[in-house]
Amino acid sequence: MSPAARFRGLPLRSRLALLVAVAVAVAVAAVAAVCWVMVRAQLRDQLDRSLMATNASAEVLRTLREGCVNRPAAEPTQEIAGNLNATVQIVTADGTHCWVSGLPTLPVTAADTEVAAGERSRTLHDATTTDGVEMRVYTMSVRANPGGPVFAISIAKPLADIDKPLSTLAWVLLLVSGIGVVGAGAAGLWVARTGLRPVDELTGAVEHIARTEDLTVRIPDEGEDEIARLSRSFNSMTAALASSRDRQAQLIADAGHELRTPLTSLRTNIELLARSEDTGRAIPPEDRRELLASVKAQMTELAALIGDLQELSRPDALADGPLEVVALHEVAQSALSRARLRGPELSFTSDLAPWYVRGEAAALERAVVNVLDNAVKFSPAGGAVEVSLRAGELTVRDHGPGIPADDLPHVFERFWRSPSARALPGSGLGLSIVARTVQRAGGSAELRAARGGGPGTEAVLRIPGAPAPPPDLAEGRP
Repeated sequence: MSPAARFRGLPLRSRLALLVAVAVAVAVAAVAAVCWVMVRAQLRDQLDRSLMATNASAEVLRTLREGCVNRPAAEPTQEIAGNLNATVQIVTADGTHCWVSGLPTLPVTAADTEVAAGERSRTLHDATTTDGVEMRVYTMSVRANPGGPVFAISIAKPLADIDKPLSTLAWVLLLVSGIGVVGAGAAGLWVARTGLRPVDELTGAVEHIARTEDLTVRIPDEGEDEIARLSRSFNSMTAALASSRDRQAQLIADAGHELRTPLTSLRTNIELLARSEDTGRAIPPEDRRELLASVKAQMTELAALIGDLQELSRPDALADGPLEVVALHEVAQSALSRARLRGPELSFTSDLAPWYVRGEAAALERAVVNVLDNAVKFSPAGGAVEVSLRAGELTVRDHGPGIPADDLPHVFERFWRSPSARALPGSGLGLSIVARTVQRAGGSAELRAARGGGPGTEAVLRIPGAPAPPPDLAEGRP
């Protein structure tokens, strides 16, 4: 397994702690390296200035040169060497040298001979003695007296003077960096655990819901950070799921209750017919016709109820078809033709002005038919139903007993039926389908008491649109 795959396999808090530790380690290492380099540069610069500040008077230099010429190299002038407090040697242009003070094994480089020959005035460089001692060497050209010969004097000090402090500093920086990295890792782990506690609660809630299907679980959502927003979103999601499940359960319970009545009636009538066949006792023709008519009516009611349930169970995305421009006045006229067949004893008057909306023709017609069916159902014999369409407001008025004011807020609820309508056929889903269809078309539905104080109820469907079709439809283009 690759390191990247192993890293992705770690828990999130471990990855965060590791990333924090690595980031701090890189930062501390960079700071420590810069600090060490700057201190080293400062110390070397101080050493160079110290070497360049080491000077001697002309008398001292002449004495040194005469000492090298007239004395053996092994016998330096100790009092002068002690005053210089450094390794000193004199270098001539031919490369010969005379040890004056300090280590006698200081090598002569090409740069030193160039200074002794007068080709350059000074030089700074590192050198290693034959004993392995690292030295910092400053060589300068001098004259013992004006007009005298040029020679070079090399002054050197061991680099150990700065290497020891640098080594100590390196160990201190390494120790501090290690403590910092360990502390950063611990702090990162603590921060990860603290910061991810809401995520742990969210994970626990999700696992609990998956295990128990308990949608009442809620997560604390204090604050305005991303975790709080995630918690609020999760709580909203579980609340919506709980509401959806409750509505589903209520729908199933209501549907079962509504289905029980026609099924019970069907079963009773079919059992009577079957018992007649089994016992050989014929049912009077008139009673048999009534039984068959009842069976047919119950089957029709059952089929309509199942159709209504299918319509309400479909989400908006799976509705009958795509939205299109629909002539609402033509839809209302078609629905009126169907309503006249269902209420031949009623008189229908209509005033339908042209109005074009965007929706589904079949669904809109079904919604208008449902509203007209209600008007037919509650109209007295010989009554009148008035239909008008003005500026996108379709109004259907009957002259029946009306709906009590306390019942008006509930008329669009699924399976809700007023006490006065429970003896009449129907499932209580018609107006729910009306409200859903109209809302999908961008409108609204309302039931209200008839205006003017007369008897009856007005159903009002408001759907946005225009009194003329779009130009492309008016010109016959697709």
